Amino acid sequence: MSALQPLLPGATLGVMGGGQLGRMFVHAAQAMGYATAVLDADPMSPAGLVSHHHFQAAYTDTAALAELARVADAVTTEFENVPAQALRVLAATRPVSPAAGAVAICQDRAQEKAHFTRAGVPCAPHAVIDSSAALEAVDAALLPGILKTATLGYDGKGQARVGDLAELADAWQRLGRARCVLEQLMPLQRELSVIVARGADGQAVTFPAQQNLHLDGILAVTQVPAPDVPAALAEEAARCAKAIAESMAYVGVLCVEFFVVEDGHGGRRLVANEMAPRPHNSGHYTIDACDVSQFDLQVRCMAGLPLVEPRLHSAAVMLNLLGDLWFPPGESTQRTPAWAEVLALPGAHLHLYGKSQARPGRKMGHLTFTGATPEDARAMALRACVLLGLPPF
Repeated sequence: MSALQPLLPGATLGVMGGGQLGRMFVHAAQAMGYATAVLDADPMSPAGLVSHHHFQAAYTDTAALAELARVADAVTTEFENVPAQALRVLAATRPVSPAAGAVAICQDRAQEKAHFTRAGVPCAPHAVIDSSAALEAVDAALLPGILKTATLGYDGKGQARVGDLAELADAWQRLGRARCVLEQLMPLQRELSVIVARGADGQAVTFPAQQNLHLDGILAVTQVPAPDVPAALAEEAARCAKAIAESMAYVGVLCVEFFVVEDGHGGRRLVANEMAPRPHNSGHYTIDACDVSQFDLQVRCMAGLPLVEPRLHSAAVMLNLLGDLWFPPGESTQRTPAWAEVLALPGAHLHLYGKSQARPGRKMGHLTFTGATPEDARAMALRACVLLGLPPF
């Protein structure tokens, strides 16, 4: 495939990973006329269940990688912790986007922060702790802070809040003396994210900035337009996301998460928090509220098709649905949430991911409310929170 020879519908698109992001990618690709192939070891993986081909094997399985490369005309990933080496193996014979090098940066918090700096995008003051000497050299001015494992942490896992040097040393021991990043706690006002799609030709487009609320380290609510973020700050976030993608020569869909913090002078500024080399939970609203979704653009990026600037046609509020909904407090047995009552609300769009078993903390689906105004969408989402037993926002 070249810039002059895109992969047209009828080709087969492959994805490493079979979770809900892969499932929504498969749906988008199939709607455009592509066949799909999934590599994931789980025989009941949400994406594998709806794909034309499902290779049930580990990401590093040599034979499975060869089969995926034989069937698929191009390959992407739905999970940032797919081994970068597996993507390099596939890239020897097939276009892979994003590339292994970009995924490797996103897999390592230390590399990630170094890349933000190279791209000219500010991030929180931090230190890398990979030895006892590095621990002893930590500047106390970084405390209080959050200690995070450099790799394999997501949804609040592999993290500890520390207030002083003694707590830092204890936390590092509890995290197995793994390579970590200590980030200074910032005067956080808001959290937002920007999803950027960038093609091999360098063209890049963004969705509107999304305001996010996390509970216990897991995304709970996304609102678009961002209700508490000035337009100038939202535009700056989009510019920064494009700069980060450009400096990696990134191809694909990338989500960059930002903190909005006090600047010490009564104003607000952005600091980059982290990024994900794939579509993102905070962008699921795009399926129902935009004329093209983040998954549509993922297909276009990997197939070399033209990118179009997404248009938000409805205000939206997205609620993340965790397995806890199936286990109400005080009840010993699993029950089905009140979907009929929820779907009676105007603007409700329910997306369940086809997971066979609900577990507390497991992402089971999302619920998007669209409306003519942000107030309309928020009002219906709050009514759904009451019906489902979710906390208001």
